[in-house]
Amino acid sequence: MYLYFLSSPISDALKEHPYFTLQNDEDTRYVIELDAMVDNDPAIPAYEAIDASGSLSGSKFIVMNNIPVTDDGREAFEARFMNRARKVEDEPGFAGIRVLRPLNSDTYVILTAWDSKASFEAWQQSQAFAHAHQKRDSQEGLKAQAPSIFARPSFITTYTVE
Repeated sequence: MYLYFLSSPISDALKEHPYFTLQNDEDTRYVIELDAMVDNDPAIPAYEAIDASGSLSGSKFIVMNNIPVTDDGREAFEARFMNRARKVEDEPGFAGIRVLRPLNSDTYVILTAWDSKASFEAWQQSQAFAHAHQKRDSQEGLKAQAPSIFARPSFITTYTVE
């Protein structure tokens, strides 16, 4: 599965495919999710889903955890997410998750889809969230074990689905 994030009009190679629109105060993104790679234009942010659960369609709120990873750190980073707790899938209001490997950048995206912002915020306060993130800053966490795998600090972007 491949996802394309476009911030401008959709290219000829992609415009025939269904898409949905993400909006926040600073940005509009057009997202296309396909079973096969269609356009390998380096100017178009493209990702391969290395892990996926649920659906993005019908969701109303999208959270994207953007994590820059060095070339040397990709294997460790991907292993960490392939072995994740998978607790988020059971949360009320959860719609889908995509762990996205970048095809033309160094920034992985952990995209979660929710039926509302309130559902996402409730998950952040849940025991499932605490369990999923309990080792993040510990000696067992990826930062402590392999601190040099991160190219830059991660950042979160949130969107409503139009």
